[in-house]
Amino acid sequence: MSYPLLTIDKAKIKHNTRILSNMLLQQGMRLVGVAKGTCANLSVVQAMVSGGASAIGDSRIDNLKRIREWGYKGETILLRAPGHSQCDEAVLCADTSLNSEITTVKLLGEAASKTGKMHKVILMIDLGDLREGVMMEQAPNIALEMDRTTGVHLAGIGANLACYGGVIPTSEKMGLLLQVKNEVEQRIGRPLERVSGGTSANIKLVIDGQMPSGITELRIGEGILLGTEAIMREAIPGCFNDAFMLRAEVIEVQRKPSKPIGEVGQDAFGNVPVFEDRGIRRRAIVSMGQQDIDPSALIPRSKGVEILGASSDHLICDVEDAGCSVGVGSILEFALSYSALLKASTSPFVAKEVLKNAR
Repeated sequence: MSYPLLTIDKAKIKHNTRILSNMLLQQGMRLVGVAKGTCANLSVVQAMVSGGASAIGDSRIDNLKRIREWGYKGETILLRAPGHSQCDEAVLCADTSLNSEITTVKLLGEAASKTGKMHKVILMIDLGDLREGVMMEQAPNIALEMDRTTGVHLAGIGANLACYGGVIPTSEKMGLLLQVKNEVEQRIGRPLERVSGGTSANIKLVIDGQMPSGITELRIGEGILLGTEAIMREAIPGCFNDAFMLRAEVIEVQRKPSKPIGEVGQDAFGNVPVFEDRGIRRRAIVSMGQQDIDPSALIPRSKGVEILGASSDHLICDVEDAGCSVGVGSILEFALSYSALLKASTSPFVAKEVLKNAR
């Protein structure tokens, strides 16, 4: 067995997808499964599709290409606008893309026309999180220009919240998005089919029954993968929170001072660390580091294990209170929050294992 090892429970991912898909359907929405948190692991994509995801979304063209090559025939959605250099490839791998720049949409139209395809576009609206999207007052005119672009079909509008600025999705924010929809429809002279209201950050609105009618879909990654909504990170009723586990090997256990000896400057990442003097403590080094995981987003599953920090390749844990249960060669298990899952999934040094007959 190779460590570190990320285990994947397909049955739990399928279950979570089914729970969320049904929850959205009851409120008139469909679920877009977002696989980017696992680098579009094909077993995860398969579980999402089996669980009822209506489409699969990813921010990376290479991931969508692998999903197509695997044989997925449903709708693929490119969640990050392509660069101008990527437009030809984008229309081959993605049926739909989220966009805000008219120059990019025109290039997508040209690329689609060459292949005889019609590429669907979702115009992104910035509702205050200040990541991608046009400002609300600009939307009608930009939508009209996109709608007149050959090779492109303006399918709808969308929004993203709580990813950069931390702005919480609310009923009022969703109401603003629907207001923009009405203004765009008046400008282009036809109805829009889709309003892509957000991500796992919107799940609490759904649970509380506060999502306004008219939002047609949500793009869900974390909710499926970890069974948590993305505002308070609270568990979603009926979902599993342990579809992924990370196991890693202890390569050193020594009793050492808890405070470095000597003048402290910057660490390997340019930070000046601060240490609490707790005396001599038993410390373990685990064979993974910042290159593989986000140490702040790992949760030790063994009692008495406390994560102190990490360098590029070493995770340092306090195991004083774990007694003799942790020694060199021990395998420690960790639950993961989203950022740790993202890094573990993309690290080539973390082995992946799909569990059989799990759940």
